Amino acid sequence: MPLDFVTTRTCFSAMLRLYLMARTCSTITRIRCASMLSSVTVMQAYRFTTLSPELVTVPPPKEVQTHRAFEVDAEQVGVEQRGVEQIWNAVLRLYQTGLHPAIALCIRRRGQVIIDRSVGHIWGNGPNEAPGAIKAPATPDSLYNLFSASKSVTAMLIHLLDDRGQLHLDDAVVEYIPEFAGHSKRWITIRHVLTHRSGIPVLPPGGANLDLLTHPDRIVELLSDSKPTSRPGRRLAYHALTGGFILAEIIERVTGKDIRNVLRQEVLDPLGFKHFNYGVAPQEIDQVARHSFTGAKPRWPYSELLRRAIGVGIEEAVELSNDQRYITGVVPAGNIISTPNEASRFFQLLLNEGEMDGVRIFSPRTVRRAISEQSYFEADATLLLPIRYGMGFMLGSKFLSLYGPNTRYAFGHLGFTNLLVWADRERDISVAFMTSGKPFITPRLLRWYQVMLAISRKIPRDSLS
Repeated sequence: MPLDFVTTRTCFSAMLRLYLMARTCSTITRIRCASMLSSVTVMQAYRFTTLSPELVTVPPPKEVQTHRAFEVDAEQVGVEQRGVEQIWNAVLRLYQTGLHPAIALCIRRRGQVIIDRSVGHIWGNGPNEAPGAIKAPATPDSLYNLFSASKSVTAMLIHLLDDRGQLHLDDAVVEYIPEFAGHSKRWITIRHVLTHRSGIPVLPPGGANLDLLTHPDRIVELLSDSKPTSRPGRRLAYHALTGGFILAEIIERVTGKDIRNVLRQEVLDPLGFKHFNYGVAPQEIDQVARHSFTGAKPRWPYSELLRRAIGVGIEEAVELSNDQRYITGVVPAGNIISTPNEASRFFQLLLNEGEMDGVRIFSPRTVRRAISEQSYFEADATLLLPIRYGMGFMLGSKFLSLYGPNTRYAFGHLGFTNLLVWADRERDISVAFMTSGKPFITPRLLRWYQVMLAISRKIPRDSLS
């Protein structure tokens, strides 16, 4: 039996044992298991990478960081200013790993911006750039692709239409897309799609062709012809891209408008957003951070994780993400492009239960339903990890969480590969943490998680009513 298979099986067995212990043991043991599980995941995965990482040139952070002028005094919103600087220092330590050409962070606390900063370059400083390449500094106004965090935005448009009675979450998809019924897909509901249980987690062959972005009807045709991998509602399997296209088509057939215009008219214009939409205009491309594959190249089996989700490997995915067709097109589950500030502001809208600056967009009931728990640490068949999901959101946890420890009231979403946007009701914060490097699993990523640890520890929890 190959050594790689034996080691992988041992790794997965150890992770499973730790996961089961974390669910059944005491609080202290759970915390220890969560920490050990993270370490096992990172260190074992690192064994299946090449040992010559691709890194960016790291200038002194003080020379390439920018602060937003209107950050409020954190003391006014119950956070020590020293804590704010410790959070930013954690970001700078991550930058010094060489994994990210650019990093940006925006945090609102009680609705006030306490951090809106960036460091690095949005283009010109990738691992393979020529020494004399022109570099564009990252600023708080630079644009970043939210990738899979776009799912939360698309989901909220569906919830908005449900709130208005224009559709219902338990309606079958075929009520809106009749041609979707083939191969026993007539039983798939909108709720199944929102909760990654429709049984069509992966794009069919040819679905990753970017030329299709200008022909959404062809994408719908491919998905309508696809065969489910499991019965609707039966298995949890992360839908990286498929669900977004289905939901966007439903939105267009219900409203008569494409999803980009619906988002603009229903959310962005009433609240005065400038960006935060699917793709950008061609003249804005140079404002968007370019992505770089960094770190060590993964080998089997970890090299197959992304291929399982979207049909291509990580290096090809990075290349596609920089393609003009992707940046200017509409990918409902993968290309909301925004400043960190506006991404944080959208999650502040949700934190406020749908109202901002005197304008109501969503009803409180709609927001609460969207972030309600739909799966409790059920093993995801695509990601091979236990994830808590809402309907369009990844939820936090008291122990093992993307958002740091003691974040059971957090909701948000991860974006390719380690970009994160979220809100935490207990801390009264909305956060956008943007990164332009696209590393696979590497020990250097522990520095990434230390940012979330700093945020969860330095911003105090308020009691929930």
